[in-house]
Amino acid sequence: MINLVSQSLQWLGMITLQRLTLLGRAGLMLPKALLVWPSSQAFERLLQQLYIVGVQSMLIMLVSSLFIGAVLGLQGYTVLVDFGSEEAVGQLVALTLVRELSPVVAALLFVGRAGSALTAEIGLMKVTEQLASLEMFGVDPLHRIIAPRFLAGLIALPLLTTIFSIMGIYGGHIIAIEWLGVYSGSYWGNMQQSVSFDADIMQGVVKSLVFAVVVTWIALYQGYAAHPTAKGISVATTRTVVLASLVVLGLDFLMTALMFGR
Repeated sequence: MINLVSQSLQWLGMITLQRLTLLGRAGLMLPKALLVWPSSQAFERLLQQLYIVGVQSMLIMLVSSLFIGAVLGLQGYTVLVDFGSEEAVGQLVALTLVRELSPVVAALLFVGRAGSALTAEIGLMKVTEQLASLEMFGVDPLHRIIAPRFLAGLIALPLLTTIFSIMGIYGGHIIAIEWLGVYSGSYWGNMQQSVSFDADIMQGVVKSLVFAVVVTWIALYQGYAAHPTAKGISVATTRTVVLASLVVLGLDFLMTALMFGR
């Protein structure tokens, strides 16, 4: 019995030390990558990565947000019409999207579309020894590879979240006004009166910024620390999607409790 307890404690301690070591390495990676004076080509690499992680992610954001806004409009109308408050469907759609659904769903879609691609790309660079080749030529791969991708993710996700909110509200407009016959003035008027820039929109932006940092950080570190094998890339990509999704949902609860809790 004593040996079993001792072995269990040893195993728990070993796992804890491994996780703390990984967290420490991940924490040291970002300052090393970002604390450098940008070169003349850094802006070009940043624009290239913005196109890859941002522009190429727009299609899934546009389609998803349109359907989510349409579902919110339909479900909201179905509930509110029983209380004679169907004019408030615009308020419901806007607050639900701006406060909660847009930052979270956009971050989860970003994980699946861009985060997994970043992990696989950097992992493949490690397998083909491109990162080692850069080091042999005296080029720090953290500065040349990691930094522009991190900044691109930090910029792209908040912008994609804003687009998600706009398209979601438009999707609710299509269903509520064009199909269900809600008065257009009530839809937009109640929305303007209920949505506050400081209390709602800016807090959604803060959420998206936090998610952008965490998601991009996890994706880049998992790729950079992946084992240089095909299986290693597969495991790292899976870890990126699972871990980043769980962290987004957990942080969403914490930030919602801090921002809107009483």
